[in-house]
Amino acid sequence: MDKPVCLIDTASDGKLCVQGSALQVLEQIQQPVVVVAVVGLYRTGKSYLMNRLAGKQTGFALGSTIESKTKGIWMWCVPHPTKAETTLVLLDTEGLGDVDKGDSKHDTRIFSLAVLLSSTLVLNSRGTIDNRAIEELQYVTELTEYIKIKSPDEAVDDAEFVKFFPSFIWAVRDFTLQLNIDGKDTTEDEYLEFALKLKLVLGHLVKTYVDTIASGAVPCLENAVISMALIENEAAVKEGLEVYQSGMEKLKKSFPLELNEITSEHQCFSLMATQTFMKRSFRDSDGKHLASLEEAINHQFDSYLWDNENASEAKCESLLSVLSEPMTERINQGFYATAGGYDLFCQDLEDIVNQYNTLAYQEVKVAEVLEKFLQQKVAVTTAILQADDKLTENERRICEERERAVLLEQEMKAQEERQRQLEEKMVIEEQNNEERVRQVIQKMEEEMFVQQQETKRAMDSKLREQAALMEKGFQENANKMASEIEQLRRKNKEVEDRKSRELAKMIADQERRNAQSMEVLRQQHRQQVEAINSRPRPASRSCSIQ
Repeated sequence: MDKPVCLIDTASDGKLCVQGSALQVLEQIQQPVVVVAVVGLYRTGKSYLMNRLAGKQTGFALGSTIESKTKGIWMWCVPHPTKAETTLVLLDTEGLGDVDKGDSKHDTRIFSLAVLLSSTLVLNSRGTIDNRAIEELQYVTELTEYIKIKSPDEAVDDAEFVKFFPSFIWAVRDFTLQLNIDGKDTTEDEYLEFALKLKLVLGHLVKTYVDTIASGAVPCLENAVISMALIENEAAVKEGLEVYQSGMEKLKKSFPLELNEITSEHQCFSLMATQTFMKRSFRDSDGKHLASLEEAINHQFDSYLWDNENASEAKCESLLSVLSEPMTERINQGFYATAGGYDLFCQDLEDIVNQYNTLAYQEVKVAEVLEKFLQQKVAVTTAILQADDKLTENERRICEERERAVLLEQEMKAQEERQRQLEEKMVIEEQNNEERVRQVIQKMEEEMFVQQQETKRAMDSKLREQAALMEKGFQENANKMASEIEQLRRKNKEVEDRKSRELAKMIADQERRNAQSMEVLRQQHRQQVEAINSRPRPASRSCSIQ
């Protein structure tokens, strides 16, 4: 983006609204994103800070008066300065505490959106971190009116917030004091810890949290995640199917093709579609959406096979029509209605069949179209045979038997060809099934790793809190913290066990679906074999068709 655009604006009735043009920009991003949002009082230089993060001198609106310049939330997407193939999304928020707005709830809504949308939240302020600066964090105490982790009837450990909420950076501007506490040099982080150490501001904060959560009148963040998963998984199915269709539609322009070529391309595009789905899918723990994609792809593949067969059939019929045109003219002229005409007809028909088999041997419908062609010539063959005065009645009966044997043999060839094609499809399907299972395992393992990292982050946060409490002499609180840490460990173990069970179930479900699809193909294969075996084998071949 050359410049920022408004992402969330305020309508005339005071309600927040999302700008469609900004959404289009976000929908076009195909890379991972890092979202950095800045919040703080108005006229404290937030826009200038975000311009510097973008590596620019200008971009987000700057002002030199006491009037707030930024309204709503503005967005600027730029390449990440240190992470390759990653987009940095900068969110500049409307300044808090603007007296012209006259609506304190509006500030909290803006702050809440910044928390929910960002992976890193920057609080921008000036001067020192004193009691006034901490009191200005009133928006944090009001967050529970707009954000909730779980449903109202579910207990929430504060470690859950660590998993959902962004990393926090407090940018203190125009700070001129020395970083020194009790005569010792200190770091920025230690200064922040010192400013935020336990005091009565905290009791009010806890009471506000508890009372608000207990009211149950707040949105549930976990439900929002579930809704997002549904939307993303449906979009992932659509995106994966589009990848498959795009590739196969290009291939369709070359129909008819050999079966091994079309099945090979189907396998390639099917795996690409699955990979696309896996890349975007989110918490598809029951595999329902992956199964939906597989079903749609299989349906599409059957449709493409049908189109390819129709194209092959049309090509074979056209070829036979051209090759048999001279013979058709002779039939119409009565050329074969003479003594010895049957042998001449058989020789011409044999030549047509040989040429056809040479030219159309790669076509998927070569045998079936020839079978239909020979069936269509039965009446003509019989008429020519009966009109040939050179043959005795016994010779005619022998020739009729041979003609029936020829038709039976060609019918068996067509069935055997269908059987071969079905076996080839089964091999490809089995390979696809094995690859899908591998991708399912990989996806679930990646999600389990992310879950473990989130839990580790929550655990580390708890341990740091415990160490700080013990250092400052809050032994009772530290003991409570130890109990919470142990509880968090148990929860972590439960989550890992649940994920392992989900993975095992998902693999089992995938293998069950694979087995069902293979059983359908095997059933078709058995029917083909039974049909072939039930046919009597011809005792001999006709002299006319080899």
